[in-house]
Amino acid sequence: MVSFQEQMDEYKSQMEKGTIKQAYQQLMEYLMGLRTYFQKKYPDYYVSGNVYYGYMDMTYFSVIPETLKQRKLKIAIVFNHDTCGFEVWLAAANKTIQTKYWKMFKESGWNKYRIAPTIKGYDSIIETNLVDNPDYNDLAGLTQQIVIGTFDFINDVEEFIIKK
Repeated sequence: MVSFQEQMDEYKSQMEKGTIKQAYQQLMEYLMGLRTYFQKKYPDYYVSGNVYYGYMDMTYFSVIPETLKQRKLKIAIVFNHDTCGFEVWLAAANKTIQTKYWKMFKESGWNKYRIAPTIKGYDSIIETNLVDNPDYNDLAGLTQQIVIGTFDFINDVEEFIIKK
């Protein structure tokens, strides 16, 4: 097992090289810009005021249509640092709401998207990948992939929830 000291020595070494630091800064700038894009382009949706930066596990912001807001649910657009891909999640304001909707999806047999295996240790209710291998040379195209996938997901979730 690698000690904390050894981990920090490697961290320092990687930071001194500069590539990871620059990539992280540019990624965060892209995510902040993506959040702003959703705010400006879709004013009927509530978009979180901040980006949650996480612990280099996930970084996300939320987009909330009124139909989900009334139910204390939200859509999270997530950058997964482990896979370096973008995902979209249905999440809840708290564990009670999460449990209610997780059970609803689980018991329905609905399998259009991944249902979190449990609510313990998970923030999502359901989730799917938006972009597995992002092309950072085409940010406009990447943004469109994320937007289209997000709205397809929102439409499917709203349709399911409204029918229940």
